[in-house]
Amino acid sequence: MYINILFLGDIIGRYGRHLLRDNLGRLRSEYLPDLIIANGENASSGFGITKKSYDELISFGIDVITTGNHIWDRRELEKDIDKCPNLLRPYNFPKNQPGIGYLTLYVKGVKISILNLIGRVFMGGSIDCPFNAFDDFISTIGMDGISIIDFHGEATSEKAAFGMYVDGYVGAVLGTHTHVQTNDDRILPKGSFYITDVGMCGALDSVIGMKSEKAIRKFITGMPEKHEVEMKGRGVFSGVFLQFDVEKRKVAYFNKIYNLFGDCDGYKG
Repeated sequence: MYINILFLGDIIGRYGRHLLRDNLGRLRSEYLPDLIIANGENASSGFGITKKSYDELISFGIDVITTGNHIWDRRELEKDIDKCPNLLRPYNFPKNQPGIGYLTLYVKGVKISILNLIGRVFMGGSIDCPFNAFDDFISTIGMDGISIIDFHGEATSEKAAFGMYVDGYVGAVLGTHTHVQTNDDRILPKGSFYITDVGMCGALDSVIGMKSEKAIRKFITGMPEKHEVEMKGRGVFSGVFLQFDVEKRKVAYFNKIYNLFGDCDGYKG
């Protein structure tokens, strides 16, 4: 028996949400996913996620939403997160933070656990060691079933080291945060699937989904700039498709998703 899982990269603002709305149906027809996961930490105006955006993504057909360092940028989420049962915050954030860091579902009778972790290199904040957090996670849920990890991190070296650390224990390690899809998707030596970053769903002609002129001005002047989501131009829709062999608990087939779209100015409405 096989289980098909679709994982989509960081959804950037309304532009990214509308890309998802307009194209997820086609991907469903093509890949026939049994489970759809997406990183939604930038879904609300490019920073954080609100319950309204969460509900919208769920209505499009997303089953589980992962996040990262921007999850609390919309502070109202602190009181709403218990109303968002399929929303994850990094498991290695301080334990007294609201929300959950992993979720276990049963798909076709098979146990699927989705774990959200965040790296510590260049990320700042109070973050526990993701390697130790994984040890705690795997000792809690056990080795039965299939585990999928969203590792939200900046440094490729940290992501790669983590992938090798958990190789053979999990089904897949899917990197997020940099918004740029990498070309290192592969099966690791002990059988786990790995990619450093799955990319983003947002405006292609931008600086990682944000308006270019503001990012350029900040780099040139060194002065603070309020970033804004780019709402025009070409779009990119990124992710990965994974087909798991349930008996082996390993990926039998995978395919990167990197779809480009023409001018999407209508998404500004």
